[in-house]
Amino acid sequence: MEGVDKILPSPNELCVSFGYQCDTHQNSSHGAEHVFELSSDTEMEESDIKMRSRSFSCLSGAALSANATLANTNICNGVLGEEILPGLDSPKSFRRLASSPSLSKLELLSSSSQSSMSTLGGSLPTESDIFEGTRIWTPMSAPSRTESSSFLNTMDVQMAGGAAGEDRVQAVCSGSNGWLFCGIYDGFNGRDAADFLAATLYETIGFYLHLLECQSKLQGHSSVLSHQNSKYEVLPNHGSVISGLSLALDEQNSNSLEGELLSEAMHHGVLNCLVQALSQAEIDFMNMVEREMEDRPDLVSVGSCVLAAVLHGSNLYVLNLGDSRAVLATANVQEGGSLQAIQLTETHTVDNEIEYKKVLADHPDDPLAVIGGRVKGKLKVTRAFGVGYLKKRELNDALMGILRVHNLCSPPYIYTHPFTMNHLVSENDLFVILGSDGLFDFFKNDDVVEIVHQYIKANPFGDPAKYLIEQLICKAAENAGFSTEELMRVPAGRRRKYHDDVTVIVIILGNKHRTSKASTSI
Repeated sequence: MEGVDKILPSPNELCVSFGYQCDTHQNSSHGAEHVFELSSDTEMEESDIKMRSRSFSCLSGAALSANATLANTNICNGVLGEEILPGLDSPKSFRRLASSPSLSKLELLSSSSQSSMSTLGGSLPTESDIFEGTRIWTPMSAPSRTESSSFLNTMDVQMAGGAAGEDRVQAVCSGSNGWLFCGIYDGFNGRDAADFLAATLYETIGFYLHLLECQSKLQGHSSVLSHQNSKYEVLPNHGSVISGLSLALDEQNSNSLEGELLSEAMHHGVLNCLVQALSQAEIDFMNMVEREMEDRPDLVSVGSCVLAAVLHGSNLYVLNLGDSRAVLATANVQEGGSLQAIQLTETHTVDNEIEYKKVLADHPDDPLAVIGGRVKGKLKVTRAFGVGYLKKRELNDALMGILRVHNLCSPPYIYTHPFTMNHLVSENDLFVILGSDGLFDFFKNDDVVEIVHQYIKANPFGDPAKYLIEQLICKAAENAGFSTEELMRVPAGRRRKYHDDVTVIVIILGNKHRTSKASTSI
């Protein structure tokens, strides 16, 4: 395949915005010990913690900027940029999160604005709200500190993250509970929306999952089934990533119909938590925009695509909004084990005929709903986080001149409901590639799977995410008629003419040993 064997003349010259690897395997000399391999040849052993399941053997992430953007956001009274985001960024390694009780990030946001109900505005539901079946779609303040039993607050939690232009990314994993969370937030018209997601979405997901965990423990397994017909709406499929729920699922009889129904209900419940968390984040962000748009009218046009993945044991759960993708590489047994690329996400752009027809159908009295291949002439994506000016008329009115959308007949024009799915990982599944659309501007799904597959075969302890970006730079330079060195010398902002911000995470599935560390000095 064209481009697979190309390498940069001097790979160390490629300065990606961040790069990290997390390797997990069992130490044979200590039985069930768990090891994380970090950057700079640092190895940390957790001899007292037994893994529940080893769902992945390596995580590799890298990103490269093309857009010029502010280093940090000043929204939410500057709390995000000054107090939260710097603590999330660990551009060369995973680092341990404190397991002792402390204020959550959302509580910090809330306390920064005492003049109103909170920086985010409103109030979060309590556990009793869930148990009584009350509606929980209300603007929120910070959730109260979740108990240590919640899976996001267990011991042995590691996080890595960073930013590349308007892209943001984070990865969080727990060796003791065998789970991994990854989020890629592809911002546009600024990085504020992506910053907001990076600072709040993971915590919000944790809160809703904690409520589900408490519900399961206090009301028994049958209550989860009964809630399918309650005001606590159950949406299509997701699986449990909570340690308590995992134990409950392990105990059930998988051969019984009752056990199968319970498992499906658990899957639906966790998926619902992810959808609710994203919806909650949208409400909070829009509330913040309305409060701050007098000083920052540009906030009404800022948005982000969302790609989130949770891997727990043999269950992989994916949520996406926009045009970032998750692609699974699996061996097709029926075709002699040949490699197959399976897209696990939808593409929410006007290029998708289903999405295009939906926009037209929803706005029958607006002949200009799609102009020049863009919604209202502004965006190719049909679903996104933020971008309030295409969702609310009053936010559009905050813009001046050519920035304002004229004839905003029947908003909203951009949707916020995500696509979700779950996949049961089999022994034939090799790895998953998560990427912002900048990656797929140059490569098809089959291309990225083949590139990573060939690289891993030749470099079993290498860095496939960084290699994918190197190959993208080679292809972008070739298309522009440049050498790779010439393209990399083009400053961010001007380089956007040749390629977008690109963020890549490669998750190698299973529990195969990786006993050598890859360099992250990039």
